[in-house]
Amino acid sequence: MNDLLIVFCTFPDIGKARETGTALVESQLAACVNLIPAIESIYRWQGKIETSPEVLAIFKTTPTSWPLFESRLRELHPYDLPEIVALRPEQVAESYAKWVVESVR
Repeated sequence: MNDLLIVFCTFPDIGKARETGTALVESQLAACVNLIPAIESIYRWQGKIETSPEVLAIFKTTPTSWPLFESRLRELHPYDLPEIVALRPEQVAESYAKWVVESVR
């Protein structure tokens, strides 16, 4: 059974990442979120190479919840073009997968 999505999303600061993560977990669109502070992103934006300190959020949700999850994440996110990348894990402990599915509406 592979009913999980792992979603990566960067935020400009821990406060906005925490606020967004809490809202998505409270609304049962994500089972949980891990916040990894103090990453540095290097990227091309509007023709220039930029660097920014960011916070990486790793959400656990389901494919069924994906449309609402993504829509709500976009609404809450402060960036014009947020990084929202979802991956399906190849292997997941069955008990953990079950918990995620039960935690997401």
